[in-house]
Amino acid sequence: MRDALRRLLEPEVSALGFELVELEFHPHRGGGLLRLYIDCAEGVAEGVRVEDCEAVSRRVSAALDAADPIPGEYTLEVSSPGLDRPLTAPAHFRRFAGSRVRVESLLPRAGRRRWTGRLAAVGETGVTLEVDGQAVELGFAEIKTARLVPEYGTGRE
Repeated sequence: MRDALRRLLEPEVSALGFELVELEFHPHRGGGLLRLYIDCAEGVAEGVRVEDCEAVSRRVSAALDAADPIPGEYTLEVSSPGLDRPLTAPAHFRRFAGSRVRVESLLPRAGRRRWTGRLAAVGETGVTLEVDGQAVELGFAEIKTARLVPEYGTGRE
């Protein structure tokens, strides 16, 4: 369901000049929740405004009404990804190279599954983190979740 919704909605969000960062669908008895996180296209620094979320919501609602992919009632929420933005695609990692990130791997490595550090490099197949002065290399296929870590007081928040 999630992949089908992404295929349906990504072009609608892109048509308005935004990126669909993440999509969450939580079905519930008697309803559900469809949550979209959008961001400005790469190179646009102004950020997502409430009016942008409203415009995306209207367009996405029309596409959902036409295709009717979700049985029953549901709530649609559209918001910005926030300061702890998820990194879900290689392009996201490239865009935020040099930033502080928190990464969780699918399987433990040396007894550890979570790392917080600087996103030092992004390659074709994975990333290199600088954690406590040590390089940690993780392939994209090994990464369960990754998020930016807000850096308060640095002007980067």
